[in-house]
Amino acid sequence: MRRWRRVYGSSPLHLAAHLVAFAVAAYALRQALGGRGARDVVVWIVAGALLHDLVLVPAYSAADRLASLATRGRVRVLNHVRVPAVIAGVLLLVYFPLILARAPGNVQRATGHRPADYGLRWLIITAALFAASALLYAARVTATAAGARRRRRP
Repeated sequence: MRRWRRVYGSSPLHLAAHLVAFAVAAYALRQALGGRGARDVVVWIVAGALLHDLVLVPAYSAADRLASLATRGRVRVLNHVRVPAVIAGVLLLVYFPLILARAPGNVQRATGHRPADYGLRWLIITAALFAASALLYAARVTATAAGARRRRRP
């Protein structure tokens, strides 16, 4: 059992539970798609996971490391850029076909309405996120400076 834990990292029950969960998910996917396209969905999920783990994680980890080195201890500044960038990135990832106007016909057929200008709205939301973050940073810097002045006075 110790060797198993050293090699696998957890108990055999953990592995069995994951295998059962994958089997249930595969069955549910097959039932939901009726056998049509199930393989394509599985390939898409596996390719997405591999792309994320092998390409995207190293890329944004390196970018974050470079940004951390550039700020040299001023992590507060970096966090005020990192948070709105992550939110804007997630919004872009979720709505990219509409933001890039790649699927207006599909949206109109599915909903009966012309899609709104998602690209402009995404830019406005992104600008608002960065503006709110800049205002919050300015307020924190001002409060910190005021507190430092109060501590210096006898």
